[in-house]
Amino acid sequence: MDEVKRAYEQKNAWGIEAQVDLHDCNPNYIRDADFIKQFVVDLCEYIGMKRYGECQVVNFGEDERVAGFSMTQLIETSLISGHFANQTNNVYLNVFSCKYFNPKDVAEFSKSRFQAADYSLHNALRK
Repeated sequence: MDEVKRAYEQKNAWGIEAQVDLHDCNPNYIRDADFIKQFVVDLCEYIGMKRYGECQVVNFGEDERVAGFSMTQLIETSLISGHFANQTNNVYLNVFSCKYFNPKDVAEFSKSRFQAADYSLHNALRK
């Protein structure tokens, strides 16, 4: 059993949140709404989450520093969201659920899918 799952069970956590920052991603992928939507479908399947409704992907941002797509996907156990920054080709992904998932699985899957150079991962147990 991984240490995050052990802590989740020992603390009787209500939920878990993963914050994944993907760096230097493939610019074609982070600028493609259909690619992002398919990523969300595949991620939900990979970590065993049930999607609730359709994935929303909106392109906006007057300030060049934040311009790019933003994504939200309700899941039966909470929410997946992401921001895709055109200026840096970075992705800022959050997954929150009261059903356990492995944050490192989310990070590795996302890194591979967006062809990121690397990532940083933070997770929090919610009580």
